[in-house]
Amino acid sequence: MMVSLSYSSTMPQEAPPACLIVGEQANLQRIGFSDVETLISHRVSAKVFNEVVSDIGDSEGVSLYPKSVTIATLSSKRSRHTTPTAAHHMMDTVSKHLPKSGDSAVVVVVCLRQHVFACGSAVARAFPTYSLKTRDVTTRDVTVCFVTPDDTSPLSDQDIKVLSSTATAIRLAADIVDRPRNEMTCDDLVKCAVKIGQDLGVDVTVISGEQLKEQGFGGIYGVGKAAESPPALCVLSHKPAGATKTIAWCGKGIMYDTGGFSIKTKTGMPGMKRDCGGAAGILAAFKATVECGFSENLHAVLCIAENSVGPRAAVPDDIHILYSGKSVEINNTDAEGRLVLGDGVAYARKDLNADIVLDMCTLTGAQGITTGQHHAALLSNNAQWESCAVTAGLSSGDMVFPIVFAPELHFSEFKSSVADMKNSVANRSNAQSSCAGLFIGSHLFDDYSKPSPIVWLHVDMAYPVHVGERATGWGPALLLTLFGRYSTSGLLSNIAPVLPADQASKRPKHDEMC
Repeated sequence: MMVSLSYSSTMPQEAPPACLIVGEQANLQRIGFSDVETLISHRVSAKVFNEVVSDIGDSEGVSLYPKSVTIATLSSKRSRHTTPTAAHHMMDTVSKHLPKSGDSAVVVVVCLRQHVFACGSAVARAFPTYSLKTRDVTTRDVTVCFVTPDDTSPLSDQDIKVLSSTATAIRLAADIVDRPRNEMTCDDLVKCAVKIGQDLGVDVTVISGEQLKEQGFGGIYGVGKAAESPPALCVLSHKPAGATKTIAWCGKGIMYDTGGFSIKTKTGMPGMKRDCGGAAGILAAFKATVECGFSENLHAVLCIAENSVGPRAAVPDDIHILYSGKSVEINNTDAEGRLVLGDGVAYARKDLNADIVLDMCTLTGAQGITTGQHHAALLSNNAQWESCAVTAGLSSGDMVFPIVFAPELHFSEFKSSVADMKNSVANRSNAQSSCAGLFIGSHLFDDYSKPSPIVWLHVDMAYPVHVGERATGWGPALLLTLFGRYSTSGLLSNIAPVLPADQASKRPKHDEMC
């Protein structure tokens, strides 16, 4: 079923064929029948509604009218490392409990005002857009409304625009990740990015194929040169008047990862269409951020390649010179994401003169072992920005958790006798996810031991990028929240963390940034 998703600041005046009322038990018990009367009164009495709301348990769904009206509760269980919004339960709850009848439906989200963005974003994940199924090709209009018991004022038109743009971004990111390689090649992602750039009216730069080799992008070129669809660096640049900071978001866009000559197994390779999740999230987040209004320079740096096997493919023992000028001995062709992002972050520093660099990627299988399926791994050279990212994750529902930043203990894993470094660790039991991130950062910084004015955040979201066989559209909600202080949207700026004052332009203390 194809779903057209929209958000509204008011309840529809006509009852839809299907309605789901969803929220935490405590919030549901703070609303009255009058809050949803126009949607359900033709089928459900106030008495029945009030009785169900007072008795419903945690993580439960109750049908108020068969196949038409359901009320469902989100789990109230949470620890200090889990989002207070319960957004991580929303996708499954909406998918499971929204009645399937009719060509239209309304989802009523009951939540605190400060949780509207996270909950609204999470609802979007329940409605993926990509499918080539030849059955159930019907369409459905779904409207999302909010009841906020702590603040009865309606959401503004700008708030609805932000929610709509973010939902579109989440579904776009998921659509790119869900598409198979024969439908989403390097060329296809470049075309998608160029079209978005043109629609937004921003500058677009594309360096592809042999141009990468000529201009010194040995990481992206070396990984993607064997594929039929040429590798590319695609950069979208939003440069508003009066900007004082330059922010670069770098995304890993491996359109398919066979592992190269260090080839994956028959069970390890399926699903590797998802290795572009970082670039998909960055591109979609950039689109929504610019649409919502952004006061600083913002660049989306997409590092796009397909890791294929063929006569031109890189092999172990090859040495590549990356855009940073550093040499890398290849000892594992299946550690390719760090190579393309090494070029991306170096470009952000050398060509974009970025103050803040964030890379996002499906980088390591070890991420799932380190931080699990719900939290992306976060590595940063800056303690204050690390804290801000964790806060933004809890506020947005795209949760992150810090991993150890200790280059003096871990970077020696890449020691090479013939190059500046190898691309894969010697000891796979020594903080793999941290090591992989440090490899990327080494092409942004000349020396980890010296303080740097550049803020760097590395986000490894290999596991949160999908649930089962479906992409989650992970990333846009996090980025819009983390950088919400630079947005013209009140909804975003109100939930955004308080960023370190002028952190990117002021020389930090050594213990805050390394």
